Amino acid sequence: MLASLGVEQGDLDLIARIVAPDEDTVWIGAGAGERLEGWTALRTALEAQDAALSSIRIEASNVRVRLLAGGASALATSQWMFAAQMAEQKLAFPLRCTWVLEKRGDTWLLLHFHKSVGMPG
Repeated sequence: MLASLGVEQGDLDLIARIVAPDEDTVWIGAGAGERLEGWTALRTALEAQDAALSSIRIEASNVRVRLLAGGASALATSQWMFAAQMAEQKLAFPLRCTWVLEKRGDTWLLLHFHKSVGMPG
């Protein structure tokens, strides 16, 4: 998925090409207070993440995409194993992800992303 590649590479230009530039979108992260509204807030959070983390790796699995009625929107789900380095500390989180996409012209854009940490069973 292009989004995970953009995050791994810290490539905000790539992410900007696949995320709707709208300011009424909502992005929900795995942390208790991680709720962002709009592309500007998302970009700022990604810049901060890129500054704080290195060696980001995302392994996606169980990717499912379902076109919604009319074929102009879609729902996707996946699981991520997110790993990174923060200073001397190695991080690894199993994440559950939900995506909402909209087709605008010939391009699919992300309108919403929600991730949560999978707790051990």
